[in-house]
Amino acid sequence: MTSQTWNRFWGSTFVKAPLQNGVGRYVQQLQRITFKFCKTHGGSRGMRDFIEKDLIEFARMNPGVVVYLKPRRHRSSCLKAEYLNGGEEYISAHKQSSEEIKKWVEYLRTQSGYSVERLRKYQHTDRPSIQGPWTPWMHRDQCINIAEYPQEELSCAVKREKTATQELLEKSKIFVGVNNSS
Repeated sequence: MTSQTWNRFWGSTFVKAPLQNGVGRYVQQLQRITFKFCKTHGGSRGMRDFIEKDLIEFARMNPGVVVYLKPRRHRSSCLKAEYLNGGEEYISAHKQSSEEIKKWVEYLRTQSGYSVERLRKYQHTDRPSIQGPWTPWMHRDQCINIAEYPQEELSCAVKREKTATQELLEKSKIFVGVNNSS
């Protein structure tokens, strides 16, 4: 799928996170999870096994998540997750094993509730620099790009000019020496 097709149907966005999540304490974004299943249908066997074996442990480990069980007659099983920002996600669990459902529940637990979109950039700032992003190679000589390594002169320590502080210290020693001799 080309990026133009993706943008036309699903759009793109910048990186975003729930406002100040982690400042003070972490707030889990998953608020409610609903397990919908049939008590008799064979396609819901994995969901029933998960509920019998793993649901209590999940609820114990995630006390901030409200868990609902909704038995429905003659309907395929599914998971419904509701998040703090109002987002909802449905996942069909028809004919899935207990282990697969466990993985889906973990996936839903770790999501933020925002829809999946193509990211325009990996980083975003409200006040971008007009100079561009800094890189460790920004003020390096370009001959390093085509050099063959190992190279003796590139392996040596970088010789730097005296700093202003070093110059002042040297002049102060000279000044002190002149005052002491008189």
